Amino acid sequence: MAHPSRRPLSISSEEFDGLVRKAVDGLPERYRRLLKNVALVVEAEPSREVLDELELDTEDDLLGLYSGISVDKMSFFDPGGHLPARISIYRGPILRLCRTADEVVQEVRDTVVHEIGHHFGLGDDEMPY
Repeated sequence: MAHPSRRPLSISSEEFDGLVRKAVDGLPERYRRLLKNVALVVEAEPSREVLDELELDTEDDLLGLYSGISVDKMSFFDPGGHLPARISIYRGPILRLCRTADEVVQEVRDTVVHEIGHHFGLGDDEMPY
């Protein structure tokens, strides 16, 4: 959790988007390939509805979120029309957590890998790092 007396990093939305691209580009090819059919979006903060649904007290408890049907739950017999899977990266909580741009890149990379894990049905305790 961010220290109350420490100011968050001052990084513009455009700069943050660039750091997200850098983090994704730095992923091993096997992970980047898995993102082909997943929308990756950056949002300023998680919504109150998302926090309530996940029973989280503060937005700083959520750095990213996977939304969609995980690959292990998909079936050939499912009706079509599903929205594409989506990974949301939350800029505010990450900037409050990190001290440097390099830490932001590492945290985004870790968060993306974590959310890709959810895409494949892994639980929090099964993540590949």
